[in-house]
Amino acid sequence: MSASTFTTPAEAAAIHGDTGTALRFITCGSVDDGKSTLIGRLLVDSKTVLQDQLAGVQRGGETDLALLTDGLSAEREQGITIDVAYRYFSTARRKFIIGDAPGHEQYTRNMVTAASSADAAVVLVDATKLAWAAEVEDGEVVRRELLPQTRRHTLLCHLLRVQSIVFAVNKLDAIADADLAFERISGALAAFAEAAGVQVAATVPISALKGWNVASRHGNWCGYEGPSLIELLEELPVTQQDEAVPFAFPVQWVEKFSASADTSRGRRVFWGRVASGHVEPGQRVTVLPSNQTATVAQVLSHTRQPKTVHAGHSAGIVLDRELDVSRGDWLLAPDAFEPTREITATIAWLDDEPLVAGRVYWALQGHRWVKAKVARIVDRVNITTLDSEPADRLEANAIGDVVLSLQQPLAVLPFKQSRALGSLVLVDTASHKTSAAVLVQPSHASA
Repeated sequence: MSASTFTTPAEAAAIHGDTGTALRFITCGSVDDGKSTLIGRLLVDSKTVLQDQLAGVQRGGETDLALLTDGLSAEREQGITIDVAYRYFSTARRKFIIGDAPGHEQYTRNMVTAASSADAAVVLVDATKLAWAAEVEDGEVVRRELLPQTRRHTLLCHLLRVQSIVFAVNKLDAIADADLAFERISGALAAFAEAAGVQVAATVPISALKGWNVASRHGNWCGYEGPSLIELLEELPVTQQDEAVPFAFPVQWVEKFSASADTSRGRRVFWGRVASGHVEPGQRVTVLPSNQTATVAQVLSHTRQPKTVHAGHSAGIVLDRELDVSRGDWLLAPDAFEPTREITATIAWLDDEPLVAGRVYWALQGHRWVKAKVARIVDRVNITTLDSEPADRLEANAIGDVVLSLQQPLAVLPFKQSRALGSLVLVDTASHKTSAAVLVQPSHASA
């Protein structure tokens, strides 16, 4: 399959809706695939970069587009991306927020952070690094392998529910037979995506350095007749909030009105962002972990205007009576969740120290911290074959399934059902490093 499309952007928009809101997307892939250069090209072609900025990124008389995003001194010295850099640009049709994710395995945790809030991901593939031309050697067909980071980043985006994934095959301008290269590389990408169950929005041939098929189409190059990368991004939908899931609200901050004389309701406002569902006056809620119940007396928007607030938006909630509610507690729809102390989850292990059964970590859900013990490691995903393999430890950047035992119960849902209620972060109790991104699986998730 060449330039294959599983779901077109137009079809995705029809299914999922909003294509007018600003799109938050990331560029990811292996080292030196051209991620920073692509973002630099997008910024230049959208006329977001000022002349004095362009003058500051000159090397040997040539414009180094990657320097427009690689802002850390270490990044400029080493010529690599270390941390996620966010940039903003717009076209006549839409606004965009770009996250330039690092390609080195060492900085996978930064890529995961960026992908966790992205609506789309552009996975770059450097055509010059792949043995696409090798077909038969010593009478045997040579299997064309994608780079490990291409596979890993695609799988992580898929696991993190990044709604739209676009493959951009870069540096084809440096290959003599670009048509054949794109045909074989896009075929390998399609085969990998199908085996991994990854739905791909499109596969596009580009030259980030020259701008071909980035902001505008470049003829019938590589046999590709589809839209440019920008045209594709303009049609991709944003991630829908968890409106269909019962109401859940993590308390981030408690504001007290001690001078108020009104005793008909609570004199504190609980602020946070609605994780799922919506909240309005008259609604019954249960407090986790105390299990006390109350009625919502008033709901304030982020501008302190009384109104119903939906998932994804900040709210201030006043209850009809005083309850002991603190930062880290959850307000939940009554009887909609069954808090559990054991969960099965897929994790992306991000720490340099391997994960082994028996270790205890801090688990963070919303703003609530609980101790979590790794009861057992179920398996590990082989990045090359995509098979699940038995494992007794997970090395850095590995993906696998584990069972966690929690010191206190949490209200969770499968990550496929709710991003907010199905995700946790594991933090090392001694070093305080972020050790893993945790995605709850259905088997032990409460419904």
